[in-house]
Amino acid sequence: MAVWSPRRVHGVLDLAFSAGPTGTSLRVAEQRPPLQVIRAFRQADGAALVHLHNISGGVLGGDQLALRVSVGPGATAQVTTPGATRLYRSRDAMATAVQETEVVVAEGGLLEYVPDPLIPYAGARYRQETRITLAADAGLFWWETVAPGREAHGEVFAYDDLAMTLDLTSGGRLIAAERVRLQPDVRPLTSSARMGIYRYFSTFYICRAGISGARWLEIEEALREIAEARSSHGVALWGVSTLAADGVVVRALSVRGAEVTAGLTGFWQAAKVLLYGRAAILPRKIY
Repeated sequence: MAVWSPRRVHGVLDLAFSAGPTGTSLRVAEQRPPLQVIRAFRQADGAALVHLHNISGGVLGGDQLALRVSVGPGATAQVTTPGATRLYRSRDAMATAVQETEVVVAEGGLLEYVPDPLIPYAGARYRQETRITLAADAGLFWWETVAPGREAHGEVFAYDDLAMTLDLTSGGRLIAAERVRLQPDVRPLTSSARMGIYRYFSTFYICRAGISGARWLEIEEALREIAEARSSHGVALWGVSTLAADGVVVRALSVRGAEVTAGLTGFWQAAKVLLYGRAAILPRKIY
């Protein structure tokens, strides 16, 4: 009798963006399924827009995925997903799925990472490790949102294990470090000490290296006014804090995903004007 044996997938995607006379171009240094990009789309401001595809339809148990993004001097890149990233149930015999992301933004470069939410299915086990390095005058808009699960199927906080780490460095200095591990069966997320009545959570890093601390306090105050206007107990809560240097972080808890999406877009639009004097261009989605 044949014995089933789990097969691990090692997907790699290595993207390099460079500035040119007509805008930013993309070079795919390495591409190994299930991770894939099709092409870069030119935006009105010359930025290159790229959609990250997973041809498996989502992250499967045991997958080992690596994403590397390099934004060259003066280049502007926008990276998004065509839809939510589904984290599928892990079979008992399979290891935790792992996504490792390495990002480097060179001097004067800008990266806007604006994906759709992560949706962890019941029984999912997932670990995500992210490292971001910013050079002088490098900019970053980076958000991530985690949904409670497949709500329409009655799966709310039914995943097994979700671990997320992020190290953000600017000018050789660590300015932010995230360490999150959620195990709903071990530590119920509905506890008032954790998420309580809320189901979605989101983190949005807004950075530009070299901006003075005084200016960041002004930006924090401007974004805090937006946070207060968007916050309503029992619907969504928003907060804004300055980082150790070169940025602010926006955080949210929400009952509904639509409120998170709308809020993130609003903060992005406001911060883009404050930092770059121009409007944010929302990504075109492809399916």
